[in-house]
Amino acid sequence: MSNLKKGSKKLLNAWAFYDWANSVYTLTIASSIFPIFYSALFLSEIKRVTAFGFEFKSTALITFVTAFTFMVVAVLSPILSGIADYVGNKKNFMKFFCYVGSAGCIGLYWFSLDQIHLSLLFYFMGLIGYWGSLVFYNSYLPDIAFEEQQDSISAKGFSMGYIGSVLLLIINLVMVMSQEDGADKIQMMRYSFITVGLWWALFSQYSFYILPKGVSKGHKVTKAVIFNGFKELKGVWLQLKVNLRLKRYLYAFFVFSMAVQTIMLVAVYFGEEEINWGSDEAKTTGLISSILVIQIVAIIGAVLTSKASAKFGNINTLIVVNAIWMSLCFYGYFIETPMQFYITASLVGLVMGGIQSLARSTYSKFLPETKDTTSYFSFFDVAEKIGIVIGMLIYGFIDQITGSMRNSILFLFVFFLIGIVLLFRVPRLNTNN
Repeated sequence: MSNLKKGSKKLLNAWAFYDWANSVYTLTIASSIFPIFYSALFLSEIKRVTAFGFEFKSTALITFVTAFTFMVVAVLSPILSGIADYVGNKKNFMKFFCYVGSAGCIGLYWFSLDQIHLSLLFYFMGLIGYWGSLVFYNSYLPDIAFEEQQDSISAKGFSMGYIGSVLLLIINLVMVMSQEDGADKIQMMRYSFITVGLWWALFSQYSFYILPKGVSKGHKVTKAVIFNGFKELKGVWLQLKVNLRLKRYLYAFFVFSMAVQTIMLVAVYFGEEEINWGSDEAKTTGLISSILVIQIVAIIGAVLTSKASAKFGNINTLIVVNAIWMSLCFYGYFIETPMQFYITASLVGLVMGGIQSLARSTYSKFLPETKDTTSYFSFFDVAEKIGIVIGMLIYGFIDQITGSMRNSILFLFVFFLIGIVLLFRVPRLNTNN
């Protein structure tokens, strides 16, 4: 189906549909049911676990493993994207990571503290599969959409992802809450991990069928091109020296994305540990309900942010969204009740979809005229991953040392403040930037 023309509705919809397929991972595994499941494995207030020869606070361990995974992605993505660009087949690499992630989700069915290392390997596979596939997915955007289409189709992708993931989460929620016994609830959570893996692998087939293979170059992979990606990253870095707008935007993105992604990855762990729910059943229902609220409101947020960027410009809109995030970090330090958590979740949803969608499309808009989009998006993704590594390590370190995730959340306030300052330094060329 690679004969579809750039900008065609069918091609754009097929690209956006991959968000429908893979977003179930971020919602069920990264954001809701897995964090609740992981916490439930620990008896009473004993939130310690021994792994890799050390004793960790439970939330700190998962934070450090997540940071390690993103470091692996940051190292691997330029190698793989360099190869994909050289042979002109980014779709096969996207497929590979999709299936690794899907297998990892299914493997979480067997997650246990007795087999903590194997269990964390499955967690690692799901995380690396999701983010690894995004390197190639994001790089398709300027290939399949014209500049004036990129904001709207990027927002549509996120919206489709939110709708699909909410649909599956509701099914998973019914599965879990239909059980009265705690052990049966845990078993239903295990089954939900399988549904995520199958959903991801099956629904991605439509995107794989429609999306083009890539710009075919007829090259074979040799040792000389294994590290071609790093050479391309270096080339992008050198080109940034003459592209002040793109360089300054990347600095700002690096900082505020570090905070956004960290919050999204740890929000439910925070809610589970720091909020007084009253009972375990109320906790499970409350946390999953909060995630549902976030996803539903995020659909509205992504659309509103897209409209705001069209009227006020991308950078101005991002500055306002970052200011809201900064306020949420400050407020988050003080919340204790479920109602306060619900209010925070609603506001997080409003700005979560918007900042992700707009950050991606703004970068795409700022790119110079080039067919080498994979290298530029690889650079974008590496910057994002390294930022996440730093953010998660700082968050986990503060949590491990102080014993409170509140201190970690408050510290992220600083990143949003710096991000706003850096966004003000990005040159504006017209009202749409």
